[in-house]
Amino acid sequence: MTELKRTPLFEVYKEYGGKTIDFGGWELPVQFSSIKEEHEAVRTKAGLFDVSHMGEVEVKGSDSLKYLQKMVTNDVSKLKNSGAQYTAMCYENGGTVDDLLVYKIEDNHYLLVINASNIEKDYRWLEDHLEGNVQIENLSEKTAQLALQGPIAESVLQKLASDKNLGEIGFFKFQQEVILNGKKALVSRTGYTGEDGFEIYCDTKDAVELWKEILHAGEEEGVIPCGLGARDTLRFEANLPLYGQELSSSISPLEAGIGFAVKLNKEDDFIGKEALKAQKEKGLTRKVVGIEMIDRGIPRHGYLVFKGEEQIGEVTTGTQSPTLKKNIGLALVKSEYAFQGQELEVEIRGKRLRVQVVPTPFYKREKK
Repeated sequence: MTELKRTPLFEVYKEYGGKTIDFGGWELPVQFSSIKEEHEAVRTKAGLFDVSHMGEVEVKGSDSLKYLQKMVTNDVSKLKNSGAQYTAMCYENGGTVDDLLVYKIEDNHYLLVINASNIEKDYRWLEDHLEGNVQIENLSEKTAQLALQGPIAESVLQKLASDKNLGEIGFFKFQQEVILNGKKALVSRTGYTGEDGFEIYCDTKDAVELWKEILHAGEEEGVIPCGLGARDTLRFEANLPLYGQELSSSISPLEAGIGFAVKLNKEDDFIGKEALKAQKEKGLTRKVVGIEMIDRGIPRHGYLVFKGEEQIGEVTTGTQSPTLKKNIGLALVKSEYAFQGQELEVEIRGKRLRVQVVPTPFYKREKK
């Protein structure tokens, strides 16, 4: 049996009541108190996540922009210094290698943030396609990442950031070398919960102290540590895809509903462009849609979706929404059934139960 990987924060999980599970080869906390409590804290106050299992790859060199334009679906040339962009990497057939964030540090210097379960695969993919004056380095082992998410995230983190007004960091923007109680961090206004908040990248040696200091700073306001369970219900309500569920080597970014991150008209050719172009021109044969149960039951990942006797897709994610108190899901279904109001059936424990196609995202925060 292979040993599970651990983040620099592993030893403090117990201190906060963390219950760990195997998540893609990592031993990570699924919850500290309860998924519902943690979910609610992020929607109403703020919660702190250890996401140090995520991967970070530095890209440098005079040809790095040209290289990234070939590797990813979005238009990296539009990024300004201290800006972040959501994008995907694809195979030649249009299937997804990974979805990721690109941070532009400065000209010819970028940071890619990739999914934990894909670190080795992504790095090999990036390495195999290197050309020109480009150097890549896997910084995942040296980098810890914390995510403080929720409406009061800014006011709580500001207590630690004496040298910087965090209000100046716009959505999908970041600042390097922000000093948080004496520790240097890259702080970006990004997240995976549908709420306002920050992702904080620091040296692994500073992670434990920073974790404790953030929780201490937000203790009176109700900031609590959160695990993977709440991270999943939060991202799902906000219709943010999870690699391995809504996205995979056999599901394209267009089918998954992240076409906004696919720029088929950018000047540079990227890997998978022709396949995605053909998909778009012919029309998608399947799409990820939101579903809501009409009958009693919870749609779970992998459950089959039917229209009459025809199997037309399967559930990619499903749960009881803590915010909406409804049994909802995302499902990849044939396009002809992907319109709002369409009634379908999900097979749950051998029974066909009725669902309806509904709009997504299921939850949208009120902008200030």
